[in-house]
Amino acid sequence: MPQYMLGRKQGMTQVFAEDGQVHPATKVSAGPLVVTQVKTIDADGYQAYQFGFETADPDDLTKPERGHQKEALDGDTYYSVLKEYRFNDEVGLSADVGDEMTVDAFSAGDVVDVTGTSKGKGFQGVVGRHGFSGGPRTHGGQKSPERGPGSIGATGDSHVRKGTKMAGRGGGERTTVQNLEIVHVDTDEDMMYVRGGLPGPDGGLLEITAADN
Repeated sequence: MPQYMLGRKQGMTQVFAEDGQVHPATKVSAGPLVVTQVKTIDADGYQAYQFGFETADPDDLTKPERGHQKEALDGDTYYSVLKEYRFNDEVGLSADVGDEMTVDAFSAGDVVDVTGTSKGKGFQGVVGRHGFSGGPRTHGGQKSPERGPGSIGATGDSHVRKGTKMAGRGGGERTTVQNLEIVHVDTDEDMMYVRGGLPGPDGGLLEITAADN
């Protein structure tokens, strides 16, 4: 089975190492996952597992979601989150539909990449969104707004070029934080403690994979 896990962010805490050092860590409620589909090179052109996470009432799912899971799992259990994990063709398929994967696939000291949806910030100005320094606060700088964008184009072009950094919606994007260390794994409570901060709000969905580098 690949090193892959889905979880929910549960806020930050502290973890004390054996040498007495204190590590800031994010608490993640991770797994268990159930294999709902196995994709093969012969049938699909690539290798992947589809995992189900968090049981759900069938009435809360769409008809295609119910039909897909009923065919795969004989209608015993339904899941609200389905995620596919594609892996290298050189890695063989070792799991079947219905197999379960728990947080013990990882251990303390493993280095992982964590992907989630960053916190939505709403409409942001150029200072908050792009880190503009803003205009002068004194010496006649009031001619243009202190936190304004300044010029957004040359008169020769007669239009604003695509990609110009301007105010707009900030956050709410798929974000990956790489090379984070797992400082503790609690298999009894299905909890994982990852050193540092993770993207998204508390309760946000996270994908955890073994680091590529």
